[in-house]
Amino acid sequence: MSTSPIATDEGARAVAGPEAIASLRLQVLAAARYKLAIHLPTLPAAMFSSQDELAELRRIAISGRGAEIRLLLGDVAGALRTGHRLLDLAQRLPSALRIRTPVTDDESSETSASAWLLNDTGGYLFLPDAERREGRAALRDGPGLAPLLLQFEQIWERAAPATQLQPLGL
Repeated sequence: MSTSPIATDEGARAVAGPEAIASLRLQVLAAARYKLAIHLPTLPAAMFSSQDELAELRRIAISGRGAEIRLLLGDVAGALRTGHRLLDLAQRLPSALRIRTPVTDDESSETSASAWLLNDTGGYLFLPDAERREGRAALRDGPGLAPLLLQFEQIWERAAPATQLQPLGL
C-alpha cells in the first residue's frame, strides 16, 4: 500500500501506517471549507489532537454561518476519561461542532469498527477497521465520497446526542 501524501488531482489511493494516516487526515482537514463528517468507534489520544489538526478544526468551525462539524463517536465516555482536546473544542464551539453517539442496535459491526473523515470538497479518509490503520483516501473524489456520506447521514439521523458533553446549567 502507498503511504505517500496524495496530490489534489489524484483519485482514491490506498493508505497504511499511522504516519501516513495522520498526514492524510491533516490534508483532508486542510482541504475542507465549511463542513466535516467524522465517524469514529473510539477517539484515540493521537487522533485529532495535534496543534495543526485542532487549528484546522477550529478554522472550519468558525468559517461562517454554514460551518458544521459532525462527529459520530462510539465511545464518548472513553474520550471524556482521557480528557481529549477535541472535546474541549466541542464544548467551546457547540453550535458548530456537534457530537452524537450511534445507536448500538442500529449500526452493523462492520460500520461500528470503521472510521472515516469526510469533507465538503470531495475529500475523505476511510479506514474499514480503525484498529488496523489501513484504508483509502482522496482529496477530490466525489463518487468515492458519496456512499460514505450517505451511510454517515443515515447513522447520524438515528444517533443520540452526546449529552455527557453538555455543560451543566448551574
